[in-house]
Amino acid sequence: QVQLVESGGGLVQPGGSLRLSCAASGSIFSGYVMGWYRPAPGKPREFVAFISSGGVTRYADSVKGRFTISKDNTKNTVYLQMNSLEPEDTATYYCNFKIGVRLDTNPEGFWGQGTQVTVSS
Repeated sequence: QVQLVESGGGLVQPGGSLRLSCAASGSIFSGYVMGWYRPAPGKPREFVAFISSGGVTRYADSVKGRFTISKDNTKNTVYLQMNSLEPEDTATYYCNFKIGVRLDTNPEGFWGQGTQVTVSS
């Protein structure tokens, strides 16, 4: 089992920035992928970004150039730096953990409780 605790959501104006954090604990082995998802029309979880234990990253087209995912191995924590936020980014963001280095975007694995991001003036 893996437990995930997210933090960092909030209210921000369009064009602003936020940084989300997700701390993992439990059965964390050397190979894994951690990422972020958010709901979208017709999809309970839509891929946003991931980073593998080896540092491979991938982003959804809608956030490329605006969001950056990173990790701190010493803290088993992944971060999502979100810049140039748009109202369309408003959503609950869910942290995801997959055991093994699976470089796909399927919404499977362990989930955090979600953190709300609201972009509004």
